[in-house]
Amino acid sequence: MIDGFECIRVDCGDISLSVHRAGQGEPLLLLHGYPQNHHCWGKVAPQFAQNFDVIVPDLRGYGDSDAPPDDELHTVYAKRTMANDIAHLMDKLGIAQAHILGHDRGGRVAYRFALDHPERVKKLGIIEIVPTGDFWAHWNADLALKGYHWTFLAQPYPLPERMIGADPAAYIEWTLAAWTLSKSLDVFSPEALQSYCAQAADPAHLHAMCADYRAGATYDRRLDEAETGRISAPLHFLWAESGFPAHTGDPSAIWRKWATYVSDTSCISGHFAMEENPQAVLDAFIPFFTAG
Repeated sequence: MIDGFECIRVDCGDISLSVHRAGQGEPLLLLHGYPQNHHCWGKVAPQFAQNFDVIVPDLRGYGDSDAPPDDELHTVYAKRTMANDIAHLMDKLGIAQAHILGHDRGGRVAYRFALDHPERVKKLGIIEIVPTGDFWAHWNADLALKGYHWTFLAQPYPLPERMIGADPAAYIEWTLAAWTLSKSLDVFSPEALQSYCAQAADPAHLHAMCADYRAGATYDRRLDEAETGRISAPLHFLWAESGFPAHTGDPSAIWRKWATYVSDTSCISGHFAMEENPQAVLDAFIPFFTAG
């Protein structure tokens, strides 16, 4: 649980999502990334809830949400499919339009949602990613070593599932620590860390997380490469000076190719800004979402 939030289940078309909610005001959806779930927002969600109606779903395949098996074309965990889940969630909650803030894989769901459902996004916040197609296009030896999981997790079933499944806690803890600025697990609460390891120990959720990256390497990448639309909602991008987007050269310039109105800030952090530098996240996005 996130402090002060209630947890509900919401049927969203063909799946059921676990959702945490608290606060009042304009709706704000917080979308988590890999290998995490709603717990990654635990240090910032209560503060956001002082200004917004905060809704924190576990994406399909993560946390306590359903984890259906993948299909051959990897559409089950495509970001377009996950974005449609969010549209169904908003329909069920009676929300016509919302602010959306996404980190990592959740950021990819967020920008796909903004492209596919532009009338439903008031403002868009992105933490620590550049678009999928651009990230693949910027690969070099250094980025390939840093982001090796993009190719490892995308390998055909069941190779990564069997390798991670041999010791899921060790793999998740190594991954989390490696992507922090301090190279340690100290920034993660015991409850969050236990939850991240538990979902990787469940075969259905482990398969779903690998399928997420199989979609990223195929369906999502091709969708980005063919995209002719432009994000119309104002977009604010927060990137870590020691994170993944920093290795693409000028990550803000990449976003300016995708959206009409782009602002950005950087922060001192590794990849997990909400847990490593929560104040930077609040300072970046509370003014952005509350501005007229």
